[in-house]
Amino acid sequence: MDYEQLELHELRKKLDNKEVSSVELTKYFLTRVKESNPELNAFITITEEEALKQATDADQYMAEGASGSTNPLLCGIPFAAKDLFLTRGIRTTAASKILDNYIPAYDATVIQKLKEQKAVLIGKTNMDQFAHGSSGETSYYGSTKNPWDVTRMPGGSSSGSASAVASGMTPWALATETGGSIRQPASLTGVSGWKPTYGRVSRYGVAAMASSLDSMGAMAKSVKDLAIIAEVISGLDPKDSTTGNIAVPKYSQNINTDIKGMRIGVPKEYFIDGMEEGVKSRVMEAIEVLREQGASIVEVSLPNTKYGSLVYAIVCPSEVSSNLARYDGIRYGHSTQEGNDLFEVYSKSRAEGFGNEAKRRIMTGTYVLSAGYYDAYYKKAQQVRRLIINEFAEIFKQVDVLVAPASPNVALPLGKSAEDPLFGYIADQLNIPGSLAGTPGLSIPCGFAPAGEESDTKQLPVGLQIIGPQWGEQKVFNVGSAFQEVTNWHKNLAKF
Repeated sequence: MDYEQLELHELRKKLDNKEVSSVELTKYFLTRVKESNPELNAFITITEEEALKQATDADQYMAEGASGSTNPLLCGIPFAAKDLFLTRGIRTTAASKILDNYIPAYDATVIQKLKEQKAVLIGKTNMDQFAHGSSGETSYYGSTKNPWDVTRMPGGSSSGSASAVASGMTPWALATETGGSIRQPASLTGVSGWKPTYGRVSRYGVAAMASSLDSMGAMAKSVKDLAIIAEVISGLDPKDSTTGNIAVPKYSQNINTDIKGMRIGVPKEYFIDGMEEGVKSRVMEAIEVLREQGASIVEVSLPNTKYGSLVYAIVCPSEVSSNLARYDGIRYGHSTQEGNDLFEVYSKSRAEGFGNEAKRRIMTGTYVLSAGYYDAYYKKAQQVRRLIINEFAEIFKQVDVLVAPASPNVALPLGKSAEDPLFGYIADQLNIPGSLAGTPGLSIPCGFAPAGEESDTKQLPVGLQIIGPQWGEQKVFNVGSAFQEVTNWHKNLAKF
């Protein structure tokens, strides 16, 4: 049985009907990890021993249950977690040298929720160091490869999660997004990725990048899979004051693929100069599919979109500078062996432990927040951010959701990001405005386009982005599921 081809509801049914055990399923995916990871480098840590214990526990729980229908949604199903999520007793590195030896004493809230479901963690996935990057190449543990073409980047920062799902090493994976780190790699690797409303999922126990932007989401084969995951990991958390006290709908049960009469906005500013023609063509074809399903397609304008990356380039490094101040070589993580006094321990530990991208963002953020520059840069950026938020709020009075490309290009060759220190801000420019506004979004596969010139025979995945109003997950799940009900792009598994 090719279990990597199955969606979560199909795996759930097989477990409930005792057609397969959690231990068998876990061993199956661990074997795939062992076979594929040496080339793709999608995992930093493989948790085989812990996974088999969790799977045994899940099997025992299901055997003792009154009936299969009572089993939790994700009980016994393997998953992977981006290496930002703290896992008690399991190394959590944020793909950095400075946390290379860090073993947390507690679980992130999301991990705890999954443990309560008796889901099975098979490993921690690679990523851009501290989530700083959009290529998957800034990790201390080496670059992650795109399984559709191992000479190309999978996108980032959730590179390992994307590569692992796209190659069938795991049914689904936890990921995070600050400015595009779920939707962009999901687009480049041909998987379905969900970025939640800011505050929909707890940030507690997840290594912080930019606290006013960080969102915890997931990648999986389909939107229906993502709806199941969202149902489990969303909700108010007393340990995270930014989570919203808003009831979590039964997303997966409430999916309605009848989108007749829905108003779907197409923002003209998202079809930018320099966008690859193949990407634009696939997205326009996807929009026509939605029109054929009865949706009303409306061209809209979001003029402040052009300021998104500029605002992000100030707000994000500022919060990075603040959040990374805690890594001082004293309490945990890498500590230099060459410090002669406290200042040298601090400075040398950080110099040795942080990569170039982290250092660049720390310096930028520290400068922006310094006396004499705070009002001119950070405060002004936050004011423009409010304009972007208001603009989204107004547009969602006119339309139900927005659709656009998730990335202006297909996966680029490895090494391309090193040519431009602003690569991430450019690569994520179609995702950043929504992140600044705290809106939920999806990237779902909508076809393939040439890798470079139109004459190229190599075809790579293209992602359709769906953006909803704050707390509007159900709307984006409905539209995404409607598209996937009449297309098969999400059923393609990378073969490398």
